[in-house]
Amino acid sequence: MLGGVLVVGCSDDTRTIRSIQADRQQRQQAGAKVDHLAEAFSLVSRLVELRPEAASRQITYHLNAWQQTRVDAGVTGGTDPEAEAKLRRLLTSVADILPTAETAEGIARASFDAADVEGLRYRYLARQVCEWVRVSEVVDPLWADWVDENREEMGADVAEPLTLAIRLFDWTVRNISLEPTEGEVSGESTPPGLRLPLGMRFRGSGYRQTPYQTLFRGTGDALQRTSTFLGLCRQAELPAALLATAPSGDSEARPWVAGVWIGGDVYLFDCGLGVPIIGPNQSGIATLAQARTDASVLRRMNVPGWFDYPFGREDVGQCVALLMLEPEAMGPRAQGLQRGLTGDLRMSVYDDPVALADLFEGVAGIAAARIWDVPLKARAYRAAIDAASRQDVLLNFYLNAPWFILEGEGEQSQELAIGRWRHLQGRFDSDDDDAILGAKKLYLNQRQPEFEIADLRGNVELQMRYGIRRELRVTPEQYDMQIQQIQLLMRQGKVLASFWLSLIQYDTGRFDLAKNWFRQRVLEDGVDSPWEAPARYNLARALERLGEKEQAAEILRTEGDPQEHGNRIRARMILRGLPRGDSEVDAD
Repeated sequence: MLGGVLVVGCSDDTRTIRSIQADRQQRQQAGAKVDHLAEAFSLVSRLVELRPEAASRQITYHLNAWQQTRVDAGVTGGTDPEAEAKLRRLLTSVADILPTAETAEGIARASFDAADVEGLRYRYLARQVCEWVRVSEVVDPLWADWVDENREEMGADVAEPLTLAIRLFDWTVRNISLEPTEGEVSGESTPPGLRLPLGMRFRGSGYRQTPYQTLFRGTGDALQRTSTFLGLCRQAELPAALLATAPSGDSEARPWVAGVWIGGDVYLFDCGLGVPIIGPNQSGIATLAQARTDASVLRRMNVPGWFDYPFGREDVGQCVALLMLEPEAMGPRAQGLQRGLTGDLRMSVYDDPVALADLFEGVAGIAAARIWDVPLKARAYRAAIDAASRQDVLLNFYLNAPWFILEGEGEQSQELAIGRWRHLQGRFDSDDDDAILGAKKLYLNQRQPEFEIADLRGNVELQMRYGIRRELRVTPEQYDMQIQQIQLLMRQGKVLASFWLSLIQYDTGRFDLAKNWFRQRVLEDGVDSPWEAPARYNLARALERLGEKEQAAEILRTEGDPQEHGNRIRARMILRGLPRGDSEVDAD
C-alpha cells in the first residue's frame, strides 16, 4: 500500500518534483562552480608542498571544470576592431619570441593549461606579499613622510596609491637582493653542450631566472628586481611599466626605471639603485614630467667623485613603456576567472593590454608602449636549461647546484622551501591549533650544528636523510666533490635562513632584533655568502629606524656592494639636517 501511495503522489506532483529537481541541479552546479574554484586555489596556495606536475594537472582540471559551469562562459562581449588592431601591434613587438598568430590563438583559447597554472603560482605569491605589506606598520619614512607632509596638496587619490607604491618598492629593495648585471659577472662561460635560443647568453641579464624564481629566491639583477616590483604593483591595481629610452638611429632602447601611473603622472622608481628618482630640490619622488623638464632631477642622482647616473634629461625626453604582460593573462578565460575570484580568492589574474598601453601612451613623454620581452625570454631560457639538465647529470649539477638547498628534493630543501613560501604568504608564526609551522620556526630548523654538516662527507645515513644519493655514471671522486659542494650549500642555506628570518624581524617592526640578527647571524657567522651585501644594507636600514643614522650612513657607504651607488644616495638623504658637513651630504 505504501508503495502505491508514493507512486500516486509522484504522478500527481510531477511538475512540482521536476521543478525541485531543476532547482537542486542549479544549486549543485552553483556549488560545483564555487567548489572547483576553491579547490583550484587551495591547491595553488599549497603548490610548494605538492608534486608540481600532478598538482598542475589537478588545478587545470578544476579550472576547466569550473569553466564548464559558468553561465557567461561563451560570452565575450563582442569584438572591437580598433582594440584587436592594437593588441596585434603589441604582439608584433615580441613576435621573435612569440609568433603572433599562434599567440593570438592561445590568448583566445577557452581552456586552461599548465602555462595558466604557472602564471597563477607567481601571481598568487605576489598577491600574498602585496596583501600583508599593504597593512604592515613598516614603511620607509624617507619617502612616506614626504607624502604625509604633502597629503593635502596631493589629495587622497594620489597620496594613498603613492604610499602603497612606496611600501611595495621598499619591500622589493630590502627583500630582493641585488645581483650584478651580466656585464659585471666575470669568469663565467657557457657550459659545453648548452644551446640557448633567441641569441640569449648564459646567465644573461634579466632572463637568467623567471619572475617567479626571482620572487621565491629573493635575489635578482636590476631587471629582475623591476619585474618583482611591477608584479606587486599589478596585484595592488597600480598601473606600472618599465620605462626605457626611445630607440633612435643605431641606438637601442635602454631600460631605465619603473614608472607607476598615479593620477595622470608617472612616478619613477629605480630598482637597480634601490631608491626612487628624487624630486626637485632633493625632495620626494620625481615624476616623468619633472625628469623631462628639470635637468637637476637626474643630475642629482650622481654621487660626485663616485658614480655618475647614466641618464640625463636629454635621454628621457621620449620614452617607451615596456609592459609586463603574459599571453595567458590577456584573454577571455583570464578575464572570466578574474570575475569569478571574489572575497578571499580575489587577485589580479587578467591584464587588459590595450587599456594599459593606452594609459601610458597618453602620458606626455611616452612615445609608445610595447610588451617587455625579457620576462618572456626568461621562460625560453628556463625551458632550455631544464631540457639540457635532464640530458646531462653533471650539467644539471653545475647549472642548478646553487639552489639545490631551496629547490632540491631532500627533506632540508623542502622544509626551507615551505618556510620561504609561508614567509611570502605572511604566515610568520606557527598555528598550534592546525599544527602548521610558521616561517620563523621552519627557518630556525635550518640552523644545523656545524659538526653535523662536517660529518656529511663520510656518513651515508646522514646523506640519505638529506636526500643525497650517487647517480649512475658518477664516479666516487665526482660524488665526493658533489658532497663537498653540498656541504658548502648547507652552510649557505643556514645563512640564507638566518637572513630571511632577519627580514621577518624587520618587516614586523622588531628593528632591534633585526639589527642583532643581520649583524650576528649573517655578517658575523664566519661563512662567506652572497647575502652579506644585502645584510649590510638591511642592517643599515634597521639602524636608521633606531635613530643611529650616522652609523647607518657609514655602512651604506661600504665600497664594492652591488647597490653602492643607490646606497650612497640614501646615506646623503638620511644625513641631511644632521649637524656635520660632508661633501656627499651637501652635494648637488
